Amino acid sequence: MATMAPWSRVRVAKCQMLVTSFFVLLLGLSVATLAALTYFGAHFAVIGRASSNRTPYQAMHRWAFYTTSSLAGLLALGAVLGAVATVREAGGLMAGAFLCFALVFGALVQAAFWGFHNRTQVEDAVLDVYDLVYERAVRNLSGTPRQQLVAIQDTFLCCGKSSPFSLLGDTEASLCRGQQAARQDCLRGIRSFLTTHRNIACTLTGISLAIMVYAMLLSSFLWFAIRSGGSLDRKGKYTLSRRVPGCQAPERSFFRHSQGSPKLQPPPGADVVHGCPGTRGRLGVPQLPQDD
Repeated sequence: MATMAPWSRVRVAKCQMLVTSFFVLLLGLSVATLAALTYFGAHFAVIGRASSNRTPYQAMHRWAFYTTSSLAGLLALGAVLGAVATVREAGGLMAGAFLCFALVFGALVQAAFWGFHNRTQVEDAVLDVYDLVYERAVRNLSGTPRQQLVAIQDTFLCCGKSSPFSLLGDTEASLCRGQQAARQDCLRGIRSFLTTHRNIACTLTGISLAIMVYAMLLSSFLWFAIRSGGSLDRKGKYTLSRRVPGCQAPERSFFRHSQGSPKLQPPPGADVVHGCPGTRGRLGVPQLPQDD
């Protein structure tokens, strides 16, 4: 029973790897959904249409989409490789799963480090786009900037801005009339939306880091277990196939041709028994060493 204890831990690790792969797959789908909302969502899409290619928002928007899409793909690939490697006991696939988990872990650490030191960079870029559209709409009430401003305000359910740098007068007051005047300030509404989006991204990042650490530990442990030569039998017991150094498996053919005659002759005892423990002769009797 004491010798089976390590292999019982291997069985538990395999079950945990399957469950972890399932959660990693769900995590990849969540990251893919976040990437789609970031790129095709109504709030980011209306800001993207109002911004120009010269603004920092466009480059930041594309970078966020490509990064989250790559992470989602690596998470899905690692989950599939980990599950298949666990079922088939394939060391190469398990190494591939570990590599995917390690890449995701490194990318998430860099993303978390960048987000910690640049907390307001995304918010500033979005607010710069709104300020630019707002100033253009104030100067031209009947052109494209006015339509872009109305689209932004209807999407974020806000109107105008209360800023000391904003223009005051009848032109600005005409932008918010009727029910729109009761809406919240757009600067506050945009900040609230971006804060919620950032909190969701930070939560997914923290969960992903924890799961990646656990998945890397499981995959490395199972890789060493697979490389050691263990396997599960039909009764569910994990056994280790022992190999004696210097032993060679006996030949599969039981008869060979002699040099002088085409007749088949049984192989001599020296050809079958190579000094390995547990091997037997032609009649199933253990061969004993003989003196010359």
